[in-house]
Amino acid sequence: MSESGDVSPEYVPPPPAERSRGTLLDTLRVAVVMLDTSGRVLLWSPLAEEVLGWAGEHIVGRRVGGLFGPAEAAEPPGPVIGEQPRLRSIPPPGRPEEILRDLLRTGRWDGILSLRHRDGHNVQVETRASLLVDGDGRPFVLASMVETSRLLTLEQDLAALDALFDSSPLGVAIFDRNLRYVRVNQALADMNGLPAAAHLGRTVADVLDPAVAVELTALQREVLATGRPVIDLVATAPRGAGHRSMSYHRLVDRAGRVLGVSATVMDVTERMHAAAKAERVRERLALLNDVGSRTAGVLDVRRAAETLAEALVPSFSDYAGVILHAEAADGGRLPSVPYSENTPMRQMGVAAVDWSPAVSRMLRRGQLIGFTADSVFGTALLTGEPRLVSSVEELRRTTFPDDPKVEAAVELGVNSLLVLPLRAHGVALGLLVVSRARGREPFDQDDLALAAELADRAGAALDNARLYVREREGALMLQRSLLPQSVPQPPGVAVAFRYVPGSSGAEVGGDWFDVIPLAGGRLAFVVGDVMGHGLVAAATMGRLRTAVRTLAGLDMPPDELLRRVNELGDDLARGQSEGWMATAVYAVYDPSTRRCTLAQAGHVPPVLVEPEPRPDDPGRCHARLLRLPTGVPLGVGGVRFESTELEVPDGAVLVLYTDGLVESRTRDISVGLERLRDTLCRPLHSLEDACDELLAIMEPGREPDDVALLMARLGGLPAGSTAAWTFPAEASAVRLARRRVRDTLVHWDLAPLSDVTVLLVSELVTNSLRYAHGPIGVRMVRGSSLLVEVSDPLPDPPQERTASDTDEGGRGLQLVARTSRRWGTRHGPLGKTVWFELALP
Repeated sequence: MSESGDVSPEYVPPPPAERSRGTLLDTLRVAVVMLDTSGRVLLWSPLAEEVLGWAGEHIVGRRVGGLFGPAEAAEPPGPVIGEQPRLRSIPPPGRPEEILRDLLRTGRWDGILSLRHRDGHNVQVETRASLLVDGDGRPFVLASMVETSRLLTLEQDLAALDALFDSSPLGVAIFDRNLRYVRVNQALADMNGLPAAAHLGRTVADVLDPAVAVELTALQREVLATGRPVIDLVATAPRGAGHRSMSYHRLVDRAGRVLGVSATVMDVTERMHAAAKAERVRERLALLNDVGSRTAGVLDVRRAAETLAEALVPSFSDYAGVILHAEAADGGRLPSVPYSENTPMRQMGVAAVDWSPAVSRMLRRGQLIGFTADSVFGTALLTGEPRLVSSVEELRRTTFPDDPKVEAAVELGVNSLLVLPLRAHGVALGLLVVSRARGREPFDQDDLALAAELADRAGAALDNARLYVREREGALMLQRSLLPQSVPQPPGVAVAFRYVPGSSGAEVGGDWFDVIPLAGGRLAFVVGDVMGHGLVAAATMGRLRTAVRTLAGLDMPPDELLRRVNELGDDLARGQSEGWMATAVYAVYDPSTRRCTLAQAGHVPPVLVEPEPRPDDPGRCHARLLRLPTGVPLGVGGVRFESTELEVPDGAVLVLYTDGLVESRTRDISVGLERLRDTLCRPLHSLEDACDELLAIMEPGREPDDVALLMARLGGLPAGSTAAWTFPAEASAVRLARRRVRDTLVHWDLAPLSDVTVLLVSELVTNSLRYAHGPIGVRMVRGSSLLVEVSDPLPDPPQERTASDTDEGGRGLQLVARTSRRWGTRHGPLGKTVWFELALP
């Protein structure tokens, strides 16, 4: 209570019904008895009745001696903690007169009595008796009795509390409701550096540092008010001497009254040091794991160097730089000669906590790094041993005298630096240089060991990137050498193409394209994609392209060509034990008829852009996906390929491509196809610009695959460039064919070719008359050369044979072969066609 009698806010008194229960007196049950000097009972308290079972009306007025039972030795059930066992002497039975006599003589008596309970058993009580005088001068005896069993329990509890205070290594304190020390053990006194007595009556604000005391006082008040304990609160010890763990509990008596707060204090300095050490180990392992995971998947040397530097700042250092041998940085061979002052070294990766002009002078990506043989850099490269630079004098000897980069480091306050060789296969690829500036703890030997382990892992990652770059460059060189460097541009057709290799994080793929000139001024377009990546895919692609070009020269229909390639596949893709697969689309276009024949083998659909404007938007073209029979990829087998023939408007654009142009990790391929189609709806004035636009719309999150793109504007030949006739299988056919051919050549201003053309046509028409029984067709096309075709219903191709000097015939095909620039045969749905080409004059 406060002086005014109000109850303090920290304490809420229990209800009146509970104030009389649960106190210490209730636990002891002290019985009070009043006797006269002759031993007659004058007063018998209710508790005495509870202890001995005798009611007051049965005892008052009688002598107390009748309650004494037989003498027994009273001994505690076991040793009390902190005390020796005690024995109390009990007067023998029948001697209550002696006890009374001693009491009257001395004025007091105490001891243990064995009294008879009304039920017949003995009850041992510890008794305190005093001789008193009332107001009239009459003496009387007042005695208080407590059962020994209850006293022993209380003594054990008190002994345990004393032992806890006296022998516990933990600091223990009791605070009253005003948060003043009431009791303090020696352990806590030693922790606070004050005698135990100096604590009593004072608060933590009087004993501890003010900064700590304010927080603890607020905490104690909260525990006192709410009753919520505080467990294992770690705080700095007074004067910064380690760390302590503190626990606070509110003290409440048996009646529910708040008495104060108890505190337990434990020195946890070693535990905190161990935890800090474990945390440091954890952070180091996390750093190793982070650097390893971030650099392991990077397959570009420059990007790997950047990633390594960025991973170390600011978690491990303030500045970081990765210096590599110039040849290794470009994916070349490992350095084979010892490092010297002339070795080209280049700064590849840099990172800093903050960029400034001085930092830019010290760390500049791509700059050449020079050093002397006896410098820190030179020694680390030659010996392969990491170096710790911990002074400005050593820092100035890092590279060469008066190095501007070193002077910038000194200006930035760099006071600690690690120089770590990046090794692979026992050879140093370069150096990892990390540094810390003023305001940060310098590197120590533990940091040096960690950084050395980190540099070893980083060296392996950089070497993997170097090897990958080297292999990828070789595969790209192989692939580019196998792709066409230029394509034919026949009359009526314009072609543009692009090949984009995959990102540096992916191996080179097997995408390819080709434009193949065919007989009769026709063109074959092919785009394909071999499954897989790397040198094997590139080599397989080259063999497939060669096979397609070879079979295209036989003038096969597209479906037949794909079937033949599929049959040759196992030989073309030999060495791939897990099997092979490729997609392809093959198209043949004839400018003279403006017809295009296509076949697919599991490939993405071509797009045909028609020149007519859309009715709903005159400023845009109409681009449609050609829904052809998809077929299955080459290498699967079991499914026939089908050809589709369509007539192409003059000026239409055929677009063939690989899936890398439209695929994405996050979206369905239909989204990419629609984006492609929408882009092609714009006016295509230039095929080269259109190719660039299509590549520009590729989604950033697309698969890192390579892309092959082929665009062809399909047009017809100029009017009057084609002439065709059909003659009956009669003898007059030869004469009629000669006349039509000669007249047409004169009309085309090609009279110098008349004689040879008429001669060759007459030979071929004569052969058709001799062996075929049906109409004979003759067709001439004027383009970049003169094409002449002779067709008949006989499916068997003519056989060239060697005629002897006496043979009258058999020299027709020899004459065609020797006179024309090139010649050949092809099968059609109605028979065969023999064709030859003559160069224009």
